[in-house]
This record gives sequence, C-alpha cells and structure tokens, in this order.
Amino acid sequence: MQIEPANSTQGRTSAAPVPFGHFKDVHQSFGRAKEPPLVAIDNITFDLKERQLVTLLGPSGCGKTTFLKIVGGLIGATSGTIQIGGRDVTEPHEDFGVVFQQANLMPWRTILDNVLFPMEILGRTGSAAKQRAQTLLAQVGLEGFDRAYPSQLSGGMQQRAALCRALIHEPKLLLMDEPFGALDELTRMEMQDLLLDIRERTGATTLFVTHSISEAIYISDAVVVFSRRPAVIADYIEVDLPYPRSAEIRYSAHFTELEHRAGRALGIAR
Repeated sequence: MQIEPANSTQGRTSAAPVPFGHFKDVHQSFGRAKEPPLVAIDNITFDLKERQLVTLLGPSGCGKTTFLKIVGGLIGATSGTIQIGGRDVTEPHEDFGVVFQQANLMPWRTILDNVLFPMEILGRTGSAAKQRAQTLLAQVGLEGFDRAYPSQLSGGMQQRAALCRALIHEPKLLLMDEPFGALDELTRMEMQDLLLDIRERTGATTLFVTHSISEAIYISDAVVVFSRRPAVIADYIEVDLPYPRSAEIRYSAHFTELEHRAGRALGIAR
C-alpha cells in the first residue's frame, strides 16, 4: 500500500484565495412614487485584487458613483454581495479613504489641519501624525503650504491636499470619484502621474471613477466599462501597459487599441 506524504495535495482541493474586493450580482434601484423603481445598476460582478488600480469607466449618470458609494459603505445595495477583505461592507470603514471631484477642504482650517482631520476623528493625533501629514504634503509638491488656507491654493493644489487627507490614515482601499474632472487638462495629466506615484509608494488598492477613456487606460491595471443606465458591465479590459507609465505611452499603438476597445464598449467607436 502506498502511503501519501503528509504534505501531499493529491486528492485534495485547495481553496481559492479570497480576493481583496469581491462584488457579485450587485443591484441598486431607487423607489419612485407612483412609478416603477429606477434601476441604477444591475448584476455588477467582478473582483478587485490587492494593490490593484481598477477604474470604473462610463457615461455620466450611468451608476459609477452609486457603485462606488456602495463599495464604500455610504449607501446600501438593493441586493448582491459586496465584500472587502472577505467581510461584507455595511457601513463606512476606517480603512477606506475617499477623494471626491471637489476637494471639499474646510476653508477655516489650514492645509495641514485639513489633512490631519481624519486622524482627529480616529483619535490618533500627535507628533507622528503631524510628521506623516507633512511628509505626504512634501510628496505631492505642497511643502511649505501647510499653514496656507484653501482659498490661497489653486484647484490642483487643493486636490493634492485632498489626496493627502485621504491617505493620512494609511487606508487599505482608496475610493476616488472623478477626482480630476474639474481640473484643466495639463493639471489633470500631472495629477494622474502623481496618483500612480503615490499608489506605488503606499500600495493602496484603488477604485477610481471617470468618464475619460484616456484617463482610464493611462492609470489603470484594469478598466470596468459600465453601460448606460441601468448599468451592466459592457467590458472588462486588462490594461497590459508597462510601468512606470509616461506621457509617451499615450501615443503608442497599443494604447490607442485599448482606447478603441473601450470606445466600442461604450458605443462611441466601431
């Protein structure tokens, strides 16, 4: 009789690793008086790997922000599975960081105090928190502006501060809702490079929302293309462009090919 070694996997089935983010058949509808419910998103299913940057791409009003809020625990889904780290998401979590389209800095607080605000909520104030805030500000090019007020900064500088605020507590998941949409094109491209640099430094898993095809392809490991409302996944695009990304890659044939694929999924290219 042959004895199976103690460490053998013969005849066994190893469990698949739990993905960092798992979204299965996510559905969201909103009730309306005397009318059928408005379906915003329907049967959204995909996984989010740890340290991955995934972009939700789709037209305005298609449900991207709704889905992001569901993942962040800001609103509940009508049905479906929403898990981060193997646990159901039912409310906002301190391991999440959020950046919106508007910086939403408190005008009466200095930039440093704005960045430190999440640490105050968590009761983690002190010299270490202040040092981390100043380090983050230096990394995004705001060294020397810690005592300035939001009104003294440009829109791009305010958004850099908002990114620092979202990262100050070292979140495991960064949720970004069209954070560069209100910026001019040059500043927007600079912020895209900054995001990739910060992502490399921090290792934060990121879910990013945009309606810009070029932006989605440039920053992402994968792009989830949402259809028009009610949103379903029109395509899931693995972006196999090399890192580090640079402006020159935007003019490559493969970049254009990926843009065309996304455009076809959105129904705006053939």
